[in-house]
Formats: sequence, C-alpha cells, structure tokens
Amino acid sequence: MKIIKVTELMVPLSEYAKVPVSATVAETVEALVLAQKGFNPSRYKHRAVLVVDEKDNFLGKINQTNILKALEPKYFEKLGIDSDMGIHRLSNYFLKSMVDKYDLFKEPFDVACKRAAQLSIEKIMYVPKAGEFIDKNDTLGEAIHRLVLGSHQSLLVRDENKVIGILRLTDVFSAVGAVMHPTKATIR
Repeated sequence: MKIIKVTELMVPLSEYAKVPVSATVAETVEALVLAQKGFNPSRYKHRAVLVVDEKDNFLGKINQTNILKALEPKYFEKLGIDSDMGIHRLSNYFLKSMVDKYDLFKEPFDVACKRAAQLSIEKIMYVPKAGEFIDKNDTLGEAIHRLVLGSHQSLLVRDENKVIGILRLTDVFSAVGAVMHPTKATIR
C-alpha cells in the first residue's frame, strides 16, 4: 500500500490568496474573488484568504464565515462568538431566540455590508489552534484523523515552524473518491 504524504495533496502557500494584516474586509473579499476567478477550474475554489505579516509569514486566515460574522458587530462585542463554540449542537429554537434577545441583524443589509467592508481584518481573523497544524512529513491517514476529530475544513502544513501549504478537506475527499471510484474521480 502506498503511503501518501500531506505534501502530495496540499495547496502550496504560493497558490493561496494572501492579504497583509493591515487589510480591510473589503480588500480581503476582493482577494478571495480574484483567487476564485484565477484558480484552476478542475479543483475546488478557495474559501479562505491567508493573513500574513510584512515578511509573508502566516498569521491567521479569513474564511467566508468570518466575513459574514463581520456583518453583525455584536458577535464580537457582546456575544464573543468564537469559531469553535459548538453552535451546531444548539437547537434552532435557541439560535432564533438569540437573534431576538440580542437584537441581531437589525441594520439594513447594505449598511451592514458597507460598515463591515471598512473593518480591519485583524479584528475578525481566525488564528488556528495547535491541532490545525500538521507536519509536511505526516501521512494522509494522520491528516484524515485530525480533519475528522477536529471537524476542520483544512489543516495548515508546516515545515518546521513555517507554514508552507494548506491541506483542504475537499482535496482529501477527492483523493478518497479517486481510490473508491477510479474511473469516475481524479485527484486534481
């Protein structure tokens, strides 16, 4: 049986949209839209933008959910909503009651979008936890284990302490599909 390393399936950092930590939400949305337009159509589109410092070192990431959260300031100010809160375990009734109780999304949509567009991404970026990093020499099995148990959409691939790529759940699933149905699925 062939051992597959995470580097065989990762998207190199050079192929990912990046923005400086000083960018606004609007600039980040623009970077994501441009990355999606220019990405190879045979692969899944990016759903995140990487945040880097002035030396191009990885600091965090902004995904589509982070951008949507920026539309409601109370998520950050009053509620302290974090990405890994386990909201998926809460009932629909409770989630709807939060909208009413905290008076969420009362601002007109276009006003919320214009306000959020000017926000610094430093306020809304997600800084991955230790379990979301994987070593470049780790196997696909180790990656699948982390993706499943952590319910992650991606893992950051490191060479020592430097992030060199992103291993996305969609690419791992494509590899699984290529083995299960070799005539119908392809890797990349």
